[in-house]
Amino acid sequence: MTVKKITSDSGKDVTISIEDRFDFSLHQLFRDSYADSTASGSKFTLDLSKTSYMDSSALGMILLLKDHAEKISGSVTISKPSEPVAKILEIAQFNRLLKIEK
Repeated sequence: MTVKKITSDSGKDVTISIEDRFDFSLHQLFRDSYADSTASGSKFTLDLSKTSYMDSSALGMILLLKDHAEKISGSVTISKPSEPVAKILEIAQFNRLLKIEK
């Protein structure tokens, strides 16, 4: 279980990648990956292409990221969710809340 963060030179483009399982055990690591990104208009990309499993706590963590982004007039995009993760996002109707790029 790994959380990786890549920030652009401007600090406004943040890519967060989750490998393997996205569950409550990653709560603090995930929060730490975006909490210091406070530049107005920041764009967060959540790369779930290597995520094999996601539970309901992960959905909640994504909503916390969305709240953080909105507070700084930013945005969140979910990028390339793996097939099992895409099904969970579809069932939870996250496409109504966030942009999902397949």
